[in-house]
Amino acid sequence: MARGPRPRTAADGIVVVDKPSGMTSHDVVSRMRRFAGTRKVGHAGTLDPMATGVLIVGVERATRLLGHLMLTDKTYDATIRLGVTTHTDDAEGEVLVVTDASHVADEAIHHGVQALTGSIMQRPSSVSAIKVDGVRSYDRVRAGEEIVLPERPAMISRFEIHQIRRTESTVDIDVTVDCSSGTYIRALARDLGAGLNVGGHLTALRRTRVGAFTIDEAHSLEQLEQDCVIIPLADVVRETFPSVSVDAADVDRVLHGSRIPIANDRDGIVGIFGPDGRVLSIAEPREGVYAHLVVFS
Repeated sequence: MARGPRPRTAADGIVVVDKPSGMTSHDVVSRMRRFAGTRKVGHAGTLDPMATGVLIVGVERATRLLGHLMLTDKTYDATIRLGVTTHTDDAEGEVLVVTDASHVADEAIHHGVQALTGSIMQRPSSVSAIKVDGVRSYDRVRAGEEIVLPERPAMISRFEIHQIRRTESTVDIDVTVDCSSGTYIRALARDLGAGLNVGGHLTALRRTRVGAFTIDEAHSLEQLEQDCVIIPLADVVRETFPSVSVDAADVDRVLHGSRIPIANDRDGIVGIFGPDGRVLSIAEPREGVYAHLVVFS
């Protein structure tokens, strides 16, 4: 979608950060608080320290959108290594098992990838941010507990192999994955290796898209320190959700959280805008009316 000119900064909006390796998502938020000049900063969709790429950071009122932006689909470039299993399912974990994978044929790898494409059930890595009885799973594992998280549905709409590279005993596979929110690429690497009976883990991960926002418009922290480019809140809502306009008579009703009749047959979350183009809320249809999820009063 083409976007109009943007101001250098805006009080409310998002920043598309190209997160570097070695930093936590919280580290990025801490830096962005300084760059944006406000404490009211948060992020949508955590990236592990090893991972790089698109991290959506909300500023001021846009922080109220982050829970909804987390639910959009995502794209990743990744490298999977067959023949080595780690306790975190990625390269930062302790090596548990090493298996010679040199015999695994390209055809078997393609079949394994195909089996993990589409609607699947996936067990998240135990070293993840999922809470178990109020405590992060990775904290329980670090405390010595053995955690096996339940499977959950995931949609893998694309699992594309770009290159297969071989050493004496391991196989590295460069892939691109389009997936639903909540998908663990580490778990895909683990499950591909397990399906081929040689084990596997993730050695590189770069997120290139979150919903409508891509790596092409992401900025490094060094760039943002010089020019904190914030996409205005109204632009974010327009690019993420279908838009619905209301007339002047309904503006106050929306800003006070009153439900308004549905003017069309759109399904799912929509952005509601006033006649002047100001974003008023995001809402979803319920029994013939729009119920507001977030009101930007």
